Amino acid sequence: MDAPATDDAGGADGAGGRPKRPVGAWAVTALACLPVLFALVAPSELSRYGPGAFVRVPLEGLLCVALVLVLPARRRRVAALLVGALFGLLAVVKVVDLGFQATLDRAFRPASDRPFISAGVGFLSESFGRPAAITVVVAVVLLIVAVIGLTMLSVLRLTRLAARHTVVAARSVAVLGAVWAACAVFGAQLVPGTPVAAVALDRALQVRDDLQGHRLFTEQVTHDAFRTTPGPELLTALRGKDVLFSFVESYGRDAIEDPRFAPQVGAVLDAADRRLRAAGYASRSAFLTSPTAGGGSWLAHATLLSGVWVDDQQRHHDLLGTDRFTLTRAFGRAGWRTVAVMPGNTKAWPEGAFYGHDRVYNQPDLKYHGPPFNWGTPPDQYSLSFFQRTERAAPDHAPVMGEIALVSSHSPWTPTPRLIPWDRAGDGAAFAAAAASAGRWGDALRDPGRMRTAYRGSIEYSLSALLSYVETYGDDDLVLVFLGDHQPAPLVTGQDASRDVPITIVARDRAVLDRISGWGWHEGLKPGRRAPVWRMDAFRDRFLAAFGSRPAPQR
Repeated sequence: MDAPATDDAGGADGAGGRPKRPVGAWAVTALACLPVLFALVAPSELSRYGPGAFVRVPLEGLLCVALVLVLPARRRRVAALLVGALFGLLAVVKVVDLGFQATLDRAFRPASDRPFISAGVGFLSESFGRPAAITVVVAVVLLIVAVIGLTMLSVLRLTRLAARHTVVAARSVAVLGAVWAACAVFGAQLVPGTPVAAVALDRALQVRDDLQGHRLFTEQVTHDAFRTTPGPELLTALRGKDVLFSFVESYGRDAIEDPRFAPQVGAVLDAADRRLRAAGYASRSAFLTSPTAGGGSWLAHATLLSGVWVDDQQRHHDLLGTDRFTLTRAFGRAGWRTVAVMPGNTKAWPEGAFYGHDRVYNQPDLKYHGPPFNWGTPPDQYSLSFFQRTERAAPDHAPVMGEIALVSSHSPWTPTPRLIPWDRAGDGAAFAAAAASAGRWGDALRDPGRMRTAYRGSIEYSLSALLSYVETYGDDDLVLVFLGDHQPAPLVTGQDASRDVPITIVARDRAVLDRISGWGWHEGLKPGRRAPVWRMDAFRDRFLAAFGSRPAPQR
């Protein structure tokens, strides 16, 4: 008598001779469903995770089961492996999406975000050392391979199961297909923003939209009202002034409005405002909406200086290949010496030529011989002191337009420097005592509370250093424009924070602020909650127009 038929996961029961799958085999099958379900139905945003986030019907899953039922056995295995590789890649993209949401407050853009890989490796190497960076890279590569391989094996196992139970599989596809169609028609959602009728490949459509957006961006760059304006007709109301544009890393709207940060950061601004007023200075403040959050400072720099919206690396790359008339070039054409102080750049900075800087001071050029802070950079006070000694110390120096990046408030926000007397800044050695008593980078990563405290302290320091510079070295011919480049990561602000950053103009010559009286900006160093909000790309043209620049005649 022949033995009863069995499947590959178990033997036969004693009652009817039907195949019996042991509990362990069912458990393995259930586990095989997990990576597939994650790839097909998991949300790409952290805020949408919850009990109902996975109660969804994936269209691609239904189509794959239908494909299994019609393919011959020989081709079924090949199709399963190919589909598994595709789903594995989709799962990897979703994991990266979650990382981007946590740090940059947006989804990963495969078409343009590849340069973030090298930037991330560089940050790890400078913050934690090259061996640690290499270890992380190797671990990530192995994890990606493991995820794709596991998903391929999972799809292969589920394909075999569907092929053994064709009737049940066909009926399930029919029923779930009807459910998917009904949910799609009525827009059913158990979690807001997450339809029950799931379409996983909509990420491919987003990539297509990104590519189309880049083509439109290139057209926008070529339209520039100030491109051919002669130098004598540019920035006429600022002649003879030293104009400093200072980007304060991670100085976002939450720093002055979130109750976890605002009391202390606000106290720094209020105290400095009183001192500057007593010294004859006035200021006006508002908000700009940054194109980025959590990182990508260079995107904000490019947006402000070029007057076009640069919200990803591909646009940044495309912009650098044009002859866009930047704010820096406007100052240069009008007769200013244009310089950039970039303490975060350890290598040559080719962007300087695009912006039109006469001189770029990268980290090696600063000749800093003190202890490293934060992610290996000199403290902001030293950068400002270097700029003063090098560019503004001579009484008869030519007017200078400076772009200065203040990076002491860059993640991981520790160790945080302390202010020292300006005449002791020297080559940086005097900062050793402050470094010895400062916290270590690991302190800020132990829990969210410590991270937020470290963030707040670093913002207080950067603002204190900048405003102390104005008190110490300011005069009637200094105009300071300082702003945040972006909000800190959602790990600090929480989800759904705005992308607004404060911006302030400080001057002792009241005629300078009279030029922007029509902007409606709030008086003081700190904008109120109802202060105007502009997109960051709108600033260049409004600034040029306010200070006497004339658009070129349109042809």
